[in-house]
Amino acid sequence: MSDFIKNFTELSKNDIHLAGGKGASLGEMTQAGIPVPPGFVITAKTFDQFLAETDLTQEIEAQLNKVNYEDVASAEEASKTIADLIHDAKFPKDLEKEILSEFEKLGIEYVAVRSSATAEDSSTASWAGELESFLNTDKDHLLGNIKKCWASLFTPRAIVYRMEKGMRKTKVSVAVVVQAMIQSEVSGICFTVHPVTKDKNQMIIEAGYGLGEAIVSGQITPDSYVIHKDDFKIIDINITEQEKKILRNPDGGNHWILVEKDLREKQKLNNEQIIELVKICINIEKHYGFPCDIEWGFAQNKFYIVQSRPITTL
Repeated sequence: MSDFIKNFTELSKNDIHLAGGKGASLGEMTQAGIPVPPGFVITAKTFDQFLAETDLTQEIEAQLNKVNYEDVASAEEASKTIADLIHDAKFPKDLEKEILSEFEKLGIEYVAVRSSATAEDSSTASWAGELESFLNTDKDHLLGNIKKCWASLFTPRAIVYRMEKGMRKTKVSVAVVVQAMIQSEVSGICFTVHPVTKDKNQMIIEAGYGLGEAIVSGQITPDSYVIHKDDFKIIDINITEQEKKILRNPDGGNHWILVEKDLREKQKLNNEQIIELVKICINIEKHYGFPCDIEWGFAQNKFYIVQSRPITTL
């Protein structure tokens, strides 16, 4: 494969400069035998090439130079102009062909398309939440959503964030992760160290029905389970009632639907499933050698890991 596209099987944690934090982590876990849905990364080099071929590098720089960081409106204006420039620029034909060919190889209808910044998830600058993700993307919307991921490097928040972190002149690029979409029946987050008590012997799992965006965006309150890491004993189970969930909309994209009445007050993962997930997450923590914040999905009786990063709050 070219330098522009890398399969997860070709990437490791040392490839942040190429694949961003998210992409490098998915490659690392794939190589370590963790159950990660297959996919590929459109590398940061591709974005740099796109900017060069479309003559946008100078134009974007000119927009950023106009920003008055005391004035939110000026960041918003620059952001909108840059997004329009990226959106309107013609996708280089050779690049388009290569991306669509790689998509075909996955042999599936829907993918998750996620931004992965090359400065992502380091201890000094956690970009989580700054960049865009597009779930349930089909072939027709793939190239458009890749452009949106590129443009998300220049949201008003991301522009101001880089300024606050003293990274205005730092070279930050963005890779894009394209990953087989798991239609999760249950999904959530696992912290391999209890994030509140900071007890290293305990981990906490949060779980909700449907796709994980509902939890990540804080729009539902998930179940939470506290587990002792040494003997897998479940110390605490807190079940919350869940009335709605996010699923794929048959017409494209995602939508909220009501949870079936008999499921609303039920425990989202049974105890056996909790322990199965704990073992996967402990393996991830052991592999990396530090506490991890892990996003997971459960579909057709199988757990999938869609993201892992260091816990930055400890």
